[in-house]
Amino acid sequence: MERFEVTGGARLEGEVQVYGAKNSILKLMAAALLAPGVHRLGNVPTIADVSIMGELLIRLGCQVSHDESTLTLTISVPDHLEHRADYDLVRKMRASINVLGPLLTRTGRAEVALPGGDAIGSRGLDFHINGLEALGAQVTNEHGYIIATVSGRLRGTLVELEFPSVGATENLLTAAVLARGESVIENAAREPDIVDMGIYLQKMGAQISGLGTSTITVNGVDALHPADHEALPDRIVTGTWAFAAAMTKGDITIHNANPDHLEIPLEKLVLSGAVVTTIPGGLRVRMDHRPKAVDVMTLPYPGFPTDLQPMIIALNSIATGSALVTENVFEGRFMFINELVRLGADITTDGHHAFIKGRELLSSAPVAATDIRAGAALVLAALVCDGTTIIEEIFHIDRGYPRFDEQLRTLGAKISRI
Repeated sequence: MERFEVTGGARLEGEVQVYGAKNSILKLMAAALLAPGVHRLGNVPTIADVSIMGELLIRLGCQVSHDESTLTLTISVPDHLEHRADYDLVRKMRASINVLGPLLTRTGRAEVALPGGDAIGSRGLDFHINGLEALGAQVTNEHGYIIATVSGRLRGTLVELEFPSVGATENLLTAAVLARGESVIENAAREPDIVDMGIYLQKMGAQISGLGTSTITVNGVDALHPADHEALPDRIVTGTWAFAAAMTKGDITIHNANPDHLEIPLEKLVLSGAVVTTIPGGLRVRMDHRPKAVDVMTLPYPGFPTDLQPMIIALNSIATGSALVTENVFEGRFMFINELVRLGADITTDGHHAFIKGRELLSSAPVAATDIRAGAALVLAALVCDGTTIIEEIFHIDRGYPRFDEQLRTLGAKISRI
């Protein structure tokens, strides 16, 4: 087991590079199952979740190699795929459920263990199952597995999601591209990661319109072909670096980033007192004084992302004034607040609301990461503590942040991996 030891007090200053988005790359890897042949994905960082998804694809019959020097991931998809995604891998990462749609529409059968991943809420699969059943699949839950089958091809239809679920939209999109006829997904999620996957599917020959809107239309085709694609920059990692600059009164230039994907979080940082400027291919965030507290409510894209909610709570914990943060996406996302309170944060929760009273400095203590984003937020909080903070369970952080400690050290942070 590894842990971080972080000594507070450093002002972060310098430049960082953002790589491909975890939430896009994992779905691109699953989508590759739709077309036999060799696919090449670019801008793929070395993170644990890519390795886990790669192992899952290998068990399904693919060959997977990752050139870390060129950030290129090569996937060779066979003509015949296995159809079972076992629990020992799926339990480690919720994105494994994204093989459900491609396996079902490509092979006629998919057996996927109920997924694990971050402990941030129930995140049921009802939207996935109901949508696939509308497309003509028979879906059962047996012995801890979702088993979906179809005789012949899926059939296009209208699917109306009760909530703009990212995972359900992705599974329905990948299932529909090889279905017979036209499929329409209403109240679809609009995240940039879905747009990125849709563009990749279009390169493979899929006929899709409405990407980035709440209505996606898919005209099914008989077969797809392999394609090369470069993943879009990770907006959550970008946002993490932006909050790091604001919390440490720092000055960070972030390269290979798209500020258009972070419009509301950047607006909140400006309200907190940060100076945000765009540069070609990125942005710069500077904070010259203690941040001001800002209210936030999380919402599906283009609202404030739930994945940056731990960062805004961490910022408010050391800001001037008080703030209310409302979580509207995942009911379990406040689990990490107990760890932040151990660092001296003054936070009171009531249902899906968190009321934070800022204080000038937090106090060091041993804490543990409960999920990817909570772990990153605890590291940022440790940077504004009055001593050395021990952060356990950092494997969560490694799932989504490549070389996080190394990049922090280049910015002047005092952090060691033990």
